[in-house]
Amino acid sequence: MKPRHKKFIAIAAGVAGLGLAVGLVLSAFQKNLVFFFTPSQVAAKEAPVGRSFRIGGLVETGSVKREPDGVTVRFIVTDTANSMPVEFRGPLPDLFKEGKGVVAQGKLTDAGLFQASEVLAKHDENYMPPEAAEALKKAHSENSTATLTMGKGAGK
Repeated sequence: MKPRHKKFIAIAAGVAGLGLAVGLVLSAFQKNLVFFFTPSQVAAKEAPVGRSFRIGGLVETGSVKREPDGVTVRFIVTDTANSMPVEFRGPLPDLFKEGKGVVAQGKLTDAGLFQASEVLAKHDENYMPPEAAEALKKAHSENSTATLTMGKGAGK
């Protein structure tokens, strides 16, 4: 075999190996990518069923229910426009409270229940994850606009 052919084979093998490595890295990245959705987006069927993602908003007041097993907790996450039932097995963060911001990571079941594998609570009075704060602000403004529109139409 000529030296020219050997170089060509070596270069082709290097490019193929590099392509394989990039493909494996992108595949691993895709599997570990976790998106954030609001309860309104979940209600609009924008969130994937059976795939891990994050949901955020406020813990609805009066919604926290502890199961008799002492480990399972059910609560509702709301963005003031829509709500999503959440189930979590494990210890909740110390700062987890009704009416406060929360982000939960897990999967949506076919029945519409969000089964959380992790629950995160805000760490002080001034912090809320940017995605959750923006979603709450957007949902609140849409709610206010709808209320104003309905209020104007009701007087006619």
